[in-house]
Amino acid sequence: MAFKLASASTLALAAAMGLTLAGCSTLTGSPAMPVDGAVVAPSGVEWVQDVHSYARPQIARVGHVDLDLTADFDRKVLSGEATLDISGQAGADQIILDVRNLDIASVTDGAGRALPWRLGADDPILGQPLTIDLPPLRADETRKLVISYATRPDAAALQWLTPSQTAGGEKPYLFSQGQAILTRTWVPTQDSPGIRQTYSARIVVPSDLKAVMSAESLTPNGEPAGAGMTAYRFRMTNPVPPYLIALGVGDVAFADIDERTGVWTEPSKLRAAHDELVPTADMVDVAEDLYGPYRWGRYDLLVLPPSFPFGGMENPRLTFATPTIIAGDRSLVSLVAHELAHSWSGNLVTNATWDDFWLNEGFTVYFENRIMEAVYGPDRAMQEQVLGYGDLLDTIADLPPEDTRLKLNLAGRDPDEGMTDIAYEKGALFLRTIERIVGRDRFDAWLRGYFERNAFRPMTTERFLEDIRTHLVQGDQALEDRLMMDAWIYQPGLPSNAVAPQSDAFVPVDTAARAVFVDGAPPPRALWDGWNTQQRQRFLAWRPEGLEAGQDWLTPAQLAALDETLDLSQEGNAEVRFGWLQIALAHRYEPAVASAEEFLMGMGRRKFVLPLFTTLWNEGDWGRPIATRIYAKARPLYHPVTTGSVDAVVGIPD
Repeated sequence: MAFKLASASTLALAAAMGLTLAGCSTLTGSPAMPVDGAVVAPSGVEWVQDVHSYARPQIARVGHVDLDLTADFDRKVLSGEATLDISGQAGADQIILDVRNLDIASVTDGAGRALPWRLGADDPILGQPLTIDLPPLRADETRKLVISYATRPDAAALQWLTPSQTAGGEKPYLFSQGQAILTRTWVPTQDSPGIRQTYSARIVVPSDLKAVMSAESLTPNGEPAGAGMTAYRFRMTNPVPPYLIALGVGDVAFADIDERTGVWTEPSKLRAAHDELVPTADMVDVAEDLYGPYRWGRYDLLVLPPSFPFGGMENPRLTFATPTIIAGDRSLVSLVAHELAHSWSGNLVTNATWDDFWLNEGFTVYFENRIMEAVYGPDRAMQEQVLGYGDLLDTIADLPPEDTRLKLNLAGRDPDEGMTDIAYEKGALFLRTIERIVGRDRFDAWLRGYFERNAFRPMTTERFLEDIRTHLVQGDQALEDRLMMDAWIYQPGLPSNAVAPQSDAFVPVDTAARAVFVDGAPPPRALWDGWNTQQRQRFLAWRPEGLEAGQDWLTPAQLAALDETLDLSQEGNAEVRFGWLQIALAHRYEPAVASAEEFLMGMGRRKFVLPLFTTLWNEGDWGRPIATRIYAKARPLYHPVTTGSVDAVVGIPD
């Protein structure tokens, strides 16, 4: 599913920054200490080379962002000011920010005096450097910059929905999605995960809408902001990576789950979303018992309209979630456990660059599974491990070997290319391997300490290795050899100490699948009715051994029997329906096309959309016309994160 977007200027930037880092000073002007391309500031922060940012934080950096923006739904534009608090090494006379497709009107200092600024060459992935000239900074000085600007209607982080794209059908909607490097399309700042920033905001919206953000709400009921407009104020006092600055505006309502958790969504969907997400409160308690206090205040969820491109986004205090998790039986709430776990792994301890993405996601998948085990029992947790392992093997088979390493090299590429099951599932399997070898109690003690020692700091793979060797391995060479950590991180594929998870709950599923898919037995309706969602996913993911790419394994009669007996084309659970459509479209099963079109027109989650369009495209003369026809209608409904991926497969419709 990865797609390549090469850029010569990105490679040139990487080389240039490598030279800069080797010869610069720390923020306070003390001598630089190069460590594998990093500059270590006295605070312990490593300013690591980030090839996806123009920023040079070792010279001057952003520490706080204050937004004052107005949402214009007619023009599909956010406009106003961003006031940045900056600091740097003594004598620094410029700061470089990341912007992409922003219209900059002016830059001034805190007193309103104009400052010289210029935009550099435009890169299709990185956007442009915004270089601002400054009077030389003094040591330990914090200075304000005020940037007046407006976003553009095609800002990649923002999706402006028409009323018809919402559940209510009467009012528009806006939401942002900043990961990985899209925040620069709506906020002019240093858009690197290693440059943590606090933020505050005043967001002005039409009075019949409400604004919510990934921050503490200071004016829950809003305040007057002129005719027909209301302003909402927010504050985030914990420093966060810029991709976690998030905004939602729409006709939304709220329901408490308990005193510190709750759900936002459109009013007509609130009861169903609330009932589905009741386990959230228990999950927060379990997470704290495992790995320490939740340090963000509230934990709420915003269930977005269907075009949201991901399952969830771990924006602090307010997880953004896809409505596809509302299955009616709480069978897909592992997504909540995943996004909650990010409050420790990702939000608290953050990958310093996107080459280290596994540090966010591998830890989170591991933590998610521990939450699920505590809340739903070992059997459910093991089933999800097995499903994840199957996805991992498929990913390893599909990717070039160099992209199956945990530590990636994404120079010249879109960081989205690293968002594969290598980071998620191989990373989690690596941590489970360590747990298996050292024992759960010992591993838990180390992991809890890891979060405490590194809270609110960027993390590199090398610093992770230093931490685990110092605090867990402790010089035990025999243990070091058994763990094979360097092989897991720097070598492709899976090391020899990897152990495949096994679930007894899948034994009858595999037996039934073999009987149906190989021996031609009728679909097992009675068994199907007794299976949980994970068992149904396993059944639909089963393939005969030795199956070659593009090879059919079912006849039209078998496909029809499956569809009719198990009601697969009408299935309401998104994961199960997706599994069926992958089979049906790969077999050119014409009766499933209408179901696929309904599914692809009804939501924009990239996890489902991209593979289904890819499957159709791979079916040549049969599938490509179908893909082209559906995508021409569906593309305007999708977020740019999704269209950016599908465009690379299907192309942009005329």
